[in-house]
Amino acid sequence: MKYTSTLIAVKDMEKSKQFYHDVLNLDVIADFGANVTLTGGIALQTLDSWKGFIHKRDDEIVFENNAFELYFEEDDMDTFIAKLTNIIDIEYVHPLFEHSWGQRVVRFYDLDKHIIEVGENMNMVIKRFIDGGLSIEETAARMDVPIDYIKLSLE
Repeated sequence: MKYTSTLIAVKDMEKSKQFYHDVLNLDVIADFGANVTLTGGIALQTLDSWKGFIHKRDDEIVFENNAFELYFEEDDMDTFIAKLTNIIDIEYVHPLFEHSWGQRVVRFYDLDKHIIEVGENMNMVIKRFIDGGLSIEETAARMDVPIDYIKLSLE
């Protein structure tokens, strides 16, 4: 068995394709109308076709359930946050913040209230700490990870 992709139901396919392209730089790989595959292993399915596949009514499909998220990593968080700031219609779950291990993250909703998390690439967190003057040992302690993890990331 092989995991292939994550599929999410969307209310407006054209707007969703545009959102994922404009915000997350995902491109359409295959477009079958009611089903669209994007780069990164995400598939969009129209709500109408999805309801038919799973034999559910409109009132049985729950958006904005806050029970899962699509997770992305970004090398340049500052540039990404500046880009988000220029997009007027972004509804945030929370603004940019830093976890205890040093990774900066932001969470926001897509057009159908699916949560998207964009986290700073962990190698970039390590680089930021090392460039900021921390030693390998101090970086490992700051991030609560083994020293070998830091060393491997720096190779």
